[in-house]
Amino acid sequence: MSETRRPFVLVTGLSGAGRVTALHALEDLGYVAVDNIPLPLVSDLMRSTAGNPGEMAAPLAFGIDTRTYGFDASELVRRMQELRQRLDLAPRLLFLTADTETLQRRYTESRRPHPMAADRPVMDGIVDERDRVGFVADSADVVIDTTGLSPHQFKQILSGHFALGQALGTRLAVVSFSFRRGLPREADLVFDTRFLKNPHYVPGLKPLTGRDAAVIAFIETDPDYRAFIGRLEALIGPLLPRFDAEGKSYLTIAVGCTGGRHRSVAVAETLADWLRKTGRSVTLTHRDAEFGRTRQGG
Repeated sequence: MSETRRPFVLVTGLSGAGRVTALHALEDLGYVAVDNIPLPLVSDLMRSTAGNPGEMAAPLAFGIDTRTYGFDASELVRRMQELRQRLDLAPRLLFLTADTETLQRRYTESRRPHPMAADRPVMDGIVDERDRVGFVADSADVVIDTTGLSPHQFKQILSGHFALGQALGTRLAVVSFSFRRGLPREADLVFDTRFLKNPHYVPGLKPLTGRDAAVIAFIETDPDYRAFIGRLEALIGPLLPRFDAEGKSYLTIAVGCTGGRHRSVAVAETLADWLRKTGRSVTLTHRDAEFGRTRQGG
């Protein structure tokens, strides 16, 4: 992102998918965040927050969705196309979504009416809104599915995409997971380690994790392990400069096994260490392991 262009994020998507959480996270990152901005007022608000002549204008994050006065999805797409032509602005459209069951549960728990179904079942509003605004995702710079994401994971992904300042290439996230619990929805690249020897069936290794030396040593005895790691590095290494060139700000690499505790953890740790040694900024998360913590590194 050029230092001479003002960062601007327009946050939209399905009601209940996390717009308010996203705006709070962007505000924490240094953006001036304002919700429910009618489209005709966007340019006026940009001008009024530009600051004094010669000063760098504050980064902006505006929230707009179906509850915003005068909302029109087609007009929103058209307005973003206009903003992308401006030489003083670095605009990005963030579209938030989630599966229908998750949205319904969130509205049920909050006991709030859906903006498109004030006097109807929540499900009717969700279906109508998806039909009305779903196509906007095709024009978005970033689409985030918040189904299953914790607030921390959501904010971590937002930081990866929208952190201010000069980023040295694409930021990377490596996540281990259990296939039984489903693929990480944020994953860009997915690798399956279920072909490797499984420590789960060794009584002394079962209670351990892929970060324990004994488990790592066991997995490394698999005759295909070293070749697999080498092929991973050979595949991912050449892709990263291409992602950089395309301006991709955040890339999630997911590594899975059956239980998400042994093989995927060990391989994710190895992969993250290798990426850091190449000079990359890497976040490592073990989604389904009992110790499931996030580790930062650069």
